[in-house]
Amino acid sequence: MPLYEHVFISRQDLSNAQAEGLIEHFSTVLADNGGKVIENEYWGVKTMAYKINKNRKGHYAFLRTDAPATAVAEMERLMRLHDDVMRVLTIRVDEHAEGPSVQMQKRDDRGERRERRA
Repeated sequence: MPLYEHVFISRQDLSNAQAEGLIEHFSTVLADNGGKVIENEYWGVKTMAYKINKNRKGHYAFLRTDAPATAVAEMERLMRLHDDVMRVLTIRVDEHAEGPSVQMQKRDDRGERRERRA
């Protein structure tokens, strides 16, 4: 089955438990349609670059999945209809990266940045 990575942003006025409940809800939707969630990460509340639906912040969540296209399409459809979900991004990948995502790594573990030019 194809591999996908999903990031979705939910409203800032949800509690952490409600935001993590959305991850479980959409994982169940995917499982009911023949897919499986390999890994999920809750990134927490982050400030967005611009307002979405009058919100400056949002709860970010990340899913790595192995699912048929029909299951992904159904999950995306339900995400777009859900009142608490503001944005959804799904990307098909050839393989999943090992370990935590870049958002979950400590700053020290990310490697050296390029030097800034003066």
